[in-house]
Amino acid sequence: MKAAQMKKYSKQIQLEINNIKIPEINNHEVLIKVKAAGVNPLDILILNGSIRMIADYDFPLTLGNELSGVIEAVGKDVVKFKVGDLVYTRLPMNKIGAFAEYAAVHEGAISIMPKNLSFIEAAAVPLTALTAYQALHDVLHVQPDKKLFIPGGTGGFGTMAIPIAKSMGLYVITSGSERGRSRTLSIGADQFINYKEENYYDLLSNIDYVIDTLGIKEIKTELAILKPHGKLVSLKALPNYRFAVENNFPIWKKLLFGLVGARLDRLAAKQNKEYRFLFVSANGRQLQELTKLVEDEDIKPAIDSVYNFDDINKALIKVSTGHSEGKVIVTF
Repeated sequence: MKAAQMKKYSKQIQLEINNIKIPEINNHEVLIKVKAAGVNPLDILILNGSIRMIADYDFPLTLGNELSGVIEAVGKDVVKFKVGDLVYTRLPMNKIGAFAEYAAVHEGAISIMPKNLSFIEAAAVPLTALTAYQALHDVLHVQPDKKLFIPGGTGGFGTMAIPIAKSMGLYVITSGSERGRSRTLSIGADQFINYKEENYYDLLSNIDYVIDTLGIKEIKTELAILKPHGKLVSLKALPNYRFAVENNFPIWKKLLFGLVGARLDRLAAKQNKEYRFLFVSANGRQLQELTKLVEDEDIKPAIDSVYNFDDINKALIKVSTGHSEGKVIVTF
């Protein structure tokens, strides 16, 4: 089968398309014939070695973290899925490889695809939807009728996070460029801030929760708009000691991440607020819950562009610019 692989960590985007063996499945895995795969900033971070401390890989590595496809074979202990099922998944962190014609995936990481989505649309959902769900449900433990701010919520993440947050009863505020206003409001946002004309710092205060998508330079400002005891979870800044503990990392990593995140922890604690960090994990049960929401609310992910698998490097370069309005997808 064809697979897009990296031979080493590199700042350059130059995956090789190689012919490798179709993976064998164990008793709890299914073999998926891949129809489409989402291309994400996470793939760039893995490629350039930025997250080696969280997830370090052996080479050659088939890249790619989320996909949609059809089950071709099932392990003998798999009970919830059968050959021919249309499925989608965020692959387990220790066994990625969506940029290939076939993928072997543990049954605990997959879900039947939403009936209202095509393969291309379904491939755009798992990573962002699970990130939003885990940020809101597992990390922030959000309560209804509270205020949530998502800076930069007009891209692929916001498209999933806003309706998920609304389904949890939150008042949702987001910011972005003006061209994203109407779509963002149409999917449920209660308030939109054009970041080129307005500063959210001047407009917002007493916010209960923030999901940071912008990174470390923005954390201080985002913390400032939170009310006392407010919570911020970052998808982009720095991991901290709590993150290492929750992920059962070895003691040396706990100490290292404790040092790395100490400044942000102190900054939050001084204001009687909470700083958290999230790295999304595979979870088929949560993805099944999200599937029902996607179907019930007829949620459609924003698709920026679709590339043929042979143009995988062009797709990665497009994502690396940070200018895509929605998800970039490769198809087989």
